[in-house]
Amino acid sequence: MPHILVVEDEPDIARLIDLHLSDAGFDVEVAHTAGGGLERARGNGHDLVILDLMLPDGDGLDVCRALRAAADYTPILILTAKSTELDRVVGLEVGADDYLVKPFAVRVL
Repeated sequence: MPHILVVEDEPDIARLIDLHLSDAGFDVEVAHTAGGGLERARGNGHDLVILDLMLPDGDGLDVCRALRAAADYTPILILTAKSTELDRVVGLEVGADDYLVKPFAVRVL
């Protein structure tokens, strides 16, 4: 079963993602902070990391950078309210594989 880490500080959004991905047959783990997400992402064999950028204890971009600097090439999907073209470009340049803007359709996710 594919294992997905969701790093999202908004409890309602985290629950929504967890519910829908679990229903689709994925094993979902949730972290609510940048530190918790980075800790869980390191060496836990995730198949995907869904990463918010604006977290209470740091920037999701820093999490993405840290994972890539550690040669962790787990696919990363940034899921954020930051929607400018520059935000998207920066997210992809630091190592994310895809970028989805909130609000989002669950089916698109």
